[in-house]
Amino acid sequence: MTTADTRSSVSSDSPTDQPRPINRSSDGRRLRVSSPLAQKRKRAALLFLLPACAMFSIYVIYPIISSIVLSFYSWDGMSDKVFVGLANYIELIHTDTFYVALRNNLLWLVLFLLAPPIGLVFALYLNQSVRGMRLIKSLFFSPFVLSGVVVGLVFSWFYDPAFGLLKVIVGHGIPVLGDEHYATFGVIAAALWPQIPFCMLLYLTNLTSINPEIIEAGRMEGATGWSLLWHVVLPQLRPATFLSVVLTIIGALRSFDLIAVMTGGGPFDSSTVLAYFMYDQAIKYFRYGYSAAIAVVLFLIMLVFIVYQLRRLLRNDR
Repeated sequence: MTTADTRSSVSSDSPTDQPRPINRSSDGRRLRVSSPLAQKRKRAALLFLLPACAMFSIYVIYPIISSIVLSFYSWDGMSDKVFVGLANYIELIHTDTFYVALRNNLLWLVLFLLAPPIGLVFALYLNQSVRGMRLIKSLFFSPFVLSGVVVGLVFSWFYDPAFGLLKVIVGHGIPVLGDEHYATFGVIAAALWPQIPFCMLLYLTNLTSINPEIIEAGRMEGATGWSLLWHVVLPQLRPATFLSVVLTIIGALRSFDLIAVMTGGGPFDSSTVLAYFMYDQAIKYFRYGYSAAIAVVLFLIMLVFIVYQLRRLLRNDR
C-alpha cells in the first residue's frame, strides 16, 4: 500500500468526516440538542436578568401581594391586625364617596385620552425642518419637566377668582376650584398641560425613525393628506400609540398630586379620586386595611385596561 493510500484510508476513517448523528424522537421528529455554548449563553442571560427580576419582585410583586393580604384585615398601623374577611370591601361598596371617586376616575380617563391625539397633532407640526423649530419644541415640551406640585400651584393661581389670569381673560372671577361642578374639570385641565407634551415626545421620537422611502412609496401610489396619514404614517406609529394610551390611562387612574395641591379632594369630596381616597383613609384616619381594599380595586381597574391594550396590540401585530 502506498503512502497516499494510507493517508486516504486514515482520513476516511477519521471521526471528523463522519456525519453527525441526528437525535430523533419516537415519532421521527428531530430533537434540538443544546450545545455547551448555548447552555453557557442561557446561564449568562439568566444571571443578567436576575438583578432586575429581584428588584421587580421586591418593589412591585411583594407590595401588590401585601396590599391584597392587608385588605382582609383591620389595622391602624400600631396595634395588632384583626382579620375581617371581606368587611372592608363590603363597606367600600356601601360608601357614597367611593362612587364619587369612581365617577371622577372615569371622567379623568375619558378626558385624559384627549392627550394622545392632541400630542400627535403637535408632533406632526413640530416634525419639520424649519429655522427656530428647536426653540419651539423646547417651549412645547417645557410643561412636562415641571413637577406636579408646581403645575398645581400655577393653575391654582390661574384659577384664583381674585387676581388670577382667568379673571383677566373672562372679565370676572370664576371660583373654579371652589365649585363642586367645576373643580374636577379644572384639575383635569391642569393635568393635561404636561401630559400632552409627553405624548407629543413619544410620537415625535417615532416620527424621526420612519423610513422616508415608505412615505414616498405611498405618495407614488396616490396617497396624500389624510389617506397618507391614516394608511402609511399611523401604522408605523403603532408602538408610540400603544405607549401613550397605556401610560395616559395609568396616569389618569393614579392621579393624586394635583388633587392634593389644588383641591384636597373638595369641595365636599366632589373632586376626589380613588388614589386620593385611598391616601385620605390611610393617612388621616389610620385605616390601612380599608385603604388597601381601595388600592386593590384601583389595581384591578388598571389591570383590565392594560390587558385589553396588550391583547389589542398583539392581535394587530399578528
